[in-house]
Amino acid sequence: MKFGGTSVGSAVNIKGVEKIITEGARKIVVLSAMSGTTNSLVEIASKIKKEKNDEATQIVNKLREHYIKTANELFEAGNAVLAAENLLNSEFDILAEKTRCKYSDLLEKEIVVAGEIITTKMVTLYLKTRGINVQLLMAVNFMRTDNNGEPDYYYVKESINREIAQYPDCNLFITQGFICKTMKGETSNLTRGGSDYSATIIGAAINAEEVQIWSDKDGLLNCDPRYVDETYALTSISYEEAEELAFFGAKILHPSCVFPVKGLKIPIKLKNTMNPDAPGTLISSESTGKYGEIKALAAKDNITAIYIKSASMLNAFGFLSKIFNVFNMYKTSVDMITTSEVAVAVTINDTSHLDDIVRDLSKFGEIECVGNQTIVCAVGNIPAQQSSISVKIFEAMSDIPIKMISFGASKRNITMLIDGNDKSRALNNLNKTLFKEKLCSAKK
Repeated sequence: MKFGGTSVGSAVNIKGVEKIITEGARKIVVLSAMSGTTNSLVEIASKIKKEKNDEATQIVNKLREHYIKTANELFEAGNAVLAAENLLNSEFDILAEKTRCKYSDLLEKEIVVAGEIITTKMVTLYLKTRGINVQLLMAVNFMRTDNNGEPDYYYVKESINREIAQYPDCNLFITQGFICKTMKGETSNLTRGGSDYSATIIGAAINAEEVQIWSDKDGLLNCDPRYVDETYALTSISYEEAEELAFFGAKILHPSCVFPVKGLKIPIKLKNTMNPDAPGTLISSESTGKYGEIKALAAKDNITAIYIKSASMLNAFGFLSKIFNVFNMYKTSVDMITTSEVAVAVTINDTSHLDDIVRDLSKFGEIECVGNQTIVCAVGNIPAQQSSISVKIFEAMSDIPIKMISFGASKRNITMLIDGNDKSRALNNLNKTLFKEKLCSAKK
């Protein structure tokens, strides 16, 4: 079971988590940092980098006050509160010491993961004061990445099962999400949102019956509620559909979290901590719903389109390989690609090497870059011969310029590139057109 930052973001919410995790079978509980913590820790690292160490210390002290206030609301009066305050002060003293250090990438990673460590230690202590048999497992003892920065699945499996075996009489384990060690033994992380990833890596390592990801949503919604007024939670979705939605911007899932459990067919259940009785969304190997049905929409922002035009491309072989060698050289992934006889268009969302990429691509033709673009993706069971789906999509997008479109490479999505300023209008138009019947049913 994984609980996000909002789920453990207050004393009230932590007590709600307690009710959920102390029922049922043996389990490992993965916790994120309390909501807002990681943003503060990133800011602390940024201040140190700018040599504003005193300001970094001030942020640490403000964070300390917030956690101690939460502990006073969470723990019962007396020795339990004193023990919690001692624990938190000890952890924040360590963090404060780091603010007096010279900046390095390693120091930043050590600072950024502190939220998960402090939160899990506080919650574990709270559960113990409640008489619950619980054991804290430190993620750095089993979560490791290989030389490519990918999870070392064999090491994780051997290490976590060895850790659990030390406590045969314990049915509840707490650990940190997000945190890992490198092959060199240095502290690192699985990137923002990586607690989901931690949970499915652990789920695969212990061959769990199910992985549950608890957040403040009733499940995976058909569209982003920040941009669309009317949404509903999906009851079920396949691994492949979930992967597409996560990659193209669905915020409830880390883009890589499906992969570890997919091959083992371990289901993922998305649940709401604030509404635990809601059915949630089941992610499994089964694809449900009507044949040719769009299930959900996702959008990915901050996309840059690169247009490469070259007369020498006409009837030439090897042209595309030369282009992709450039992206490979700078370790930059391409999201979309379209081609014509004399032009290629691709999109990227990592622009850290954009100038170098453009310089090298200029050897092959005329280059144009357009920023502030958005990829909108419609995901479901969409065979290429299902023309009614494309008709509905073009109807919904009739007043919005489509810069690129990708359809046919996968039976799972139709992907379009639009100007970022048109995102909200596009999502609302598509939502009303594609999900009209289900929106009406949801209202009833």
